[in-house]
Amino acid sequence: MICAAALKQLQKHHDYPSISVLAPTHRTAPANKRDRIVVKNLVAQGLKRLNKEFKKREVAALVKNLNKLISQVDWEHALDGLALFASRDVAEIVSLPFKVKARVAIDASFATRDLVFTLNRAPRYRALVLTEKPARLFEASTNLLTEIRQKPFPMTHKGPGGAIRLPGGQGINRSAVRDDAHRQFFRKVDEALAAIQKEEHLPLVVVGVERYLAFFQEMTRDAESIVGFVAGSYDNPSPSELGKLVWPVFKSGSTARRTRALVRLSEAVSANRHASGIDQVWRAAFEKRCQILLVETGFEHPADLSPLGDRLLPYTGKGAAALDDAVDEAIESVLANGGEVFFYEPGALDIHQRIAAVLRY
Repeated sequence: MICAAALKQLQKHHDYPSISVLAPTHRTAPANKRDRIVVKNLVAQGLKRLNKEFKKREVAALVKNLNKLISQVDWEHALDGLALFASRDVAEIVSLPFKVKARVAIDASFATRDLVFTLNRAPRYRALVLTEKPARLFEASTNLLTEIRQKPFPMTHKGPGGAIRLPGGQGINRSAVRDDAHRQFFRKVDEALAAIQKEEHLPLVVVGVERYLAFFQEMTRDAESIVGFVAGSYDNPSPSELGKLVWPVFKSGSTARRTRALVRLSEAVSANRHASGIDQVWRAAFEKRCQILLVETGFEHPADLSPLGDRLLPYTGKGAAALDDAVDEAIESVLANGGEVFFYEPGALDIHQRIAAVLRY
């Protein structure tokens, strides 16, 4: 999986030529036996196109990065799709929890739309593991986790009881000193988390021993984002191990949050502070008024944009004004402007034409 921060870095990349290789893969045998062959054939297609346009030394660094990516693929533990992104300076491999069409793209930028769709449509949250060395933060989609290594994470407790020994001597309450140091550390963790949550606010599952969980609940300024806790000592869990722990907790907590969002929508309807249907929702998203967006899974709506971008027009599929899916664009806009997005089974929002929003004003 890929986190939002890493996706943004890929989207910022601009260097011709850059190659994107996307391929469907399989989680189990015997279907996964052909995955390696399919990917290598796609890579061969890409290299053939590069060699027609460039001299070997001009793309040597790109080819080296691409070959390095292929050697790093874990073919025995693949998901449903695979994306390889390579240029002279970038080498990124991403496992995708959904099928993609096999293709190769060579351009100045990477083909990231499939990744955007994944991040927008899959239930996403963060998992915070509270330990002293270090406290770690993960971005998650279902049970697939990616560690966030955006400074200051991972964070190490450098105070008394952490990197520094607890003071000794007569009259010193070592337990009180240790507890106070932990409170200060977890306050710093919460401040660092708040900076990341400000970029994109996601639900949170917190993992740690009960004592640490209690301190964090005492220190945090964003208790409303916490959907659940996992109590226990997990000093260095792998992403796959941690995913098995936090995903069931998130599912349980997210059900309650989705129910609350429906209640908020009902209240907003009574207060005439809502939008129903893709046309109204698009206008509200354009005006940055969507506080909560509710969408049925599987709902897509291709459309053209008006000259100002504030209205949706019948789809032509031609030109820069044509959107493959206005729903996906609306989701991305709401998330970028600090809103929340919730997904529901088909039919749950029939009265709102499959999409609705609670407005800020």
